[in-house]
Amino acid sequence: MYLVDTNLILEVLLRQAKAEEVKRFLEHASSEQLFLTEFSLYSLGVLLIRRNLHDIFLRAIEDLLFTGGVTLLRLVPADLAEVARRSKQFGLDFDDAYQYVAADKHNLVIVSFDADFDRTERGRKTPQAVLQP
Repeated sequence: MYLVDTNLILEVLLRQAKAEEVKRFLEHASSEQLFLTEFSLYSLGVLLIRRNLHDIFLRAIEDLLFTGGVTLLRLVPADLAEVARRSKQFGLDFDDAYQYVAADKHNLVIVSFDADFDRTERGRKTPQAVLQP
């Protein structure tokens, strides 16, 4: 089961260089295997609406959550001490530490292009690495 990092969704929505790789990964995995944090969803909203891409944000919500069946995860306030601890331990920004703790709490593989996860105990996989047998 996989935690889909924010950068993967942005890659597709903004039609960036690795969008096709991400699409193949999302099509390969069943929706029951895909998880997204509420933090990622809000980050997508902040970034897309700041760029005046309201319709793309709304379509992403529809495609991911309603049609796609991706499961939304949330950390509770008690988890935030662990976020701070992991941030300090691995030198992660808040957003990466949040993702790390969510993945750890739910025993998920982090799928991301962000190499900062490589210095953690859980590490990360790229979409291409997940697709390779």
